[in-house]
Amino acid sequence: MAFGRKNYEIDMLNGPVMPKLLAFALPLMLSSILQLAFNAADVIVVGRFEGDVALAAVGSPGPLINLLVNLFLGLSVGANVVVAQRIGAGNYRETGKAVHTSMALSLMSGLLVGAVGCLGAEMFLRWMSSPAEVLPLATAYLRIYFLGMPANMIYNFGAAILRAVGDTRRPLLYLFISGVVNVALNLVFVIALHMGVAGVAWATIISQLVSAVLVTLCLVRTDGAIHLDPRRIRPDRRVVGEICRVGLPAGMQGMMFSISNVIIQSTVNGFGATVVAGNTTASNLEGYIYVSMNAIYQSAITFTGQNVGARRYERISRVCRSAMLAVAGIGLGMGGLLLLFMKPLFGIYTSDEAVMAAAAMRSGVIAPTYFLCGMMDSMVGMLRGMGSSVAPMVVSVVGVCVLRIVWIATAFRLNPTLTMLYDSYPVSWIVTLAVHTACYFAVKRRLLARNR
Repeated sequence: MAFGRKNYEIDMLNGPVMPKLLAFALPLMLSSILQLAFNAADVIVVGRFEGDVALAAVGSPGPLINLLVNLFLGLSVGANVVVAQRIGAGNYRETGKAVHTSMALSLMSGLLVGAVGCLGAEMFLRWMSSPAEVLPLATAYLRIYFLGMPANMIYNFGAAILRAVGDTRRPLLYLFISGVVNVALNLVFVIALHMGVAGVAWATIISQLVSAVLVTLCLVRTDGAIHLDPRRIRPDRRVVGEICRVGLPAGMQGMMFSISNVIIQSTVNGFGATVVAGNTTASNLEGYIYVSMNAIYQSAITFTGQNVGARRYERISRVCRSAMLAVAGIGLGMGGLLLLFMKPLFGIYTSDEAVMAAAAMRSGVIAPTYFLCGMMDSMVGMLRGMGSSVAPMVVSVVGVCVLRIVWIATAFRLNPTLTMLYDSYPVSWIVTLAVHTACYFAVKRRLLARNR
């Protein structure tokens, strides 16, 4: 059964791939960049008006939040793939089941993460050796933050469903609205009402609630395959299994990446405060490159998923070529701009020449090679779109996480310099990309053989 296309949807099954893939990816890029900018606003407001301890209380729990949330955000990747494949197959009934199961999972995931985060906040922070003066404020911040987790998950799953039909513009609009609300409430709660860290947390969860309501209303008011009827929100066991088959490995991979980043950060910490500040400055700017390339990864998942569902296997190679070219162009272009305008960009964060030099050392290694990370992730997107999720998880965990740990224990120990430490990034990207590429060809051959 064919579905009528709305003007905000993209036909992924016919016509040229590259212009449609870029049209799909651009709103995703802008959404992620906006999210980074709004998160920075939280830090800037609390740091300028509440001081260093409050700033640490808001910033320090970041790795913990990522660790707890990544597993369940992986399920939204699974929801995207399952809905996209059913859309491509033209199966209206099965698409409806996938939509309602996905939203049920979003509620259950949000409640579970919220409960674990609220109840375990202080214990988790103690495990992370949070400084005594920061602990009370960080605990209060985390407990309030995790109250908003159901809304966070509803938005992410809802946006994943919209992406499955090619709609990335409305999630961008909802994120922009919620971001403006967040910044406005930060100013009111922190500056006018002097609520401090708690004010930042409440501003965040209210803005998340706004985005959740908007994406839910969008799905309820949408006609056709992805229409949401709140009375039908319940998990279908078979669909849950399909979502988990793709989503759990994606979430586990995200968790392992968080752990490996913590290990590398611990090694960087050994070089002193100036190097830590420089590393933070460079990685913040590199984050904009990463999220822009990540939009191509998400595009590869959805385009591949729809074409697999429609049995348009001849288009998979075209999607792969377009994704690789697009992500290489974005990575090389933005990395080149970072190198070219390094000093004024670092100057936004610091005026300390030593910190800038430390930041330049990191970006000198990462910026020209970051496109390899984007290509690696986009190849993972191709594999997940074809329904393979365990293999890319295993390859990524071994190639990125384990290899970096081995590098630190061997090559870095023999030559304990910052450059040698940062070299672990491009080395792990090259190795993992090569293995993912081999997996891509193997999975595609198996898919074609199974459907002859």
